[in-house]
Amino acid sequence: MLKRNVDLIVLSDLHLGTFGCHAKELLNYLSTVKPKKIILNGDIIDIWQFRKKYFPKAHLEVVKTIIEMSMNGTEVIYITGNHDEMLRKLSYAEVGNLKIVDKLVLDLDGKKAWFFHGDIFDASIQNAKWLAKLGGWGYDLLILINRFLNFWLVRFKKEKFSLSKKIKNSVKKAIKHISDFEKTASDLAIEQGYHYVICGHIHQPQISRKVSKNGTCLYLNSGDWVENLTALEYHKKRWSLKKYSDLQFKFENISYKSVNFLTAITVMSNRSKT
Repeated sequence: MLKRNVDLIVLSDLHLGTFGCHAKELLNYLSTVKPKKIILNGDIIDIWQFRKKYFPKAHLEVVKTIIEMSMNGTEVIYITGNHDEMLRKLSYAEVGNLKIVDKLVLDLDGKKAWFFHGDIFDASIQNAKWLAKLGGWGYDLLILINRFLNFWLVRFKKEKFSLSKKIKNSVKKAIKHISDFEKTASDLAIEQGYHYVICGHIHQPQISRKVSKNGTCLYLNSGDWVENLTALEYHKKRWSLKKYSDLQFKFENISYKSVNFLTAITVMSNRSKT
């Protein structure tokens, strides 16, 4: 398959290791692009809900694919989120073309771009982490129930339905939370002179121009690979939001081989020393 050259892609909220993660679809998407740089903007491996008995081959294949891309010249920057906050102990560690950071500022064709996950704006995480973790388990259960529901809807030739989206869109408090998040992020970016602010966390893909009394900036959110299956791409000075449902794929009999994660890291580390 002919791959698209892309300057930069941003992925967030993959939640690898949970029932809700659409790893196979993500692998399909990754097989279509050849990026110079990948920003993993938090909640990539869901350590909060990690289960020893549940980490499918396709989820492991995502890790392997990203490592292989870094070994082949793609710069991979992993920005930590709340669900993978344990990796903050490794902040600013580098292995070959892969590095781990808490936040990131890049110069994109003369314009400053500010990348961070966004959990710092979430009061439930800052003040009651146990409540946020409980909510995460509940969300994962809801996704599992939703998959069962959609299985039967498809069998009866009905349109798929998202319970979590329906709840989010119908609860005023949830809508306000998203609006407040976007405003807080963009206001801070404008105050600090950034042209772009790129977040994840709220699972709400978006590209929109934000204006305040102090100026303007472009707010971007990469969405997630649980409900929306979206990625941000930056190429030739332009941003675009890619939705998996809008892309065309022709894949048959895809197999996902297991890989030893520690072995892959070791190999990459050894290559970086040579």
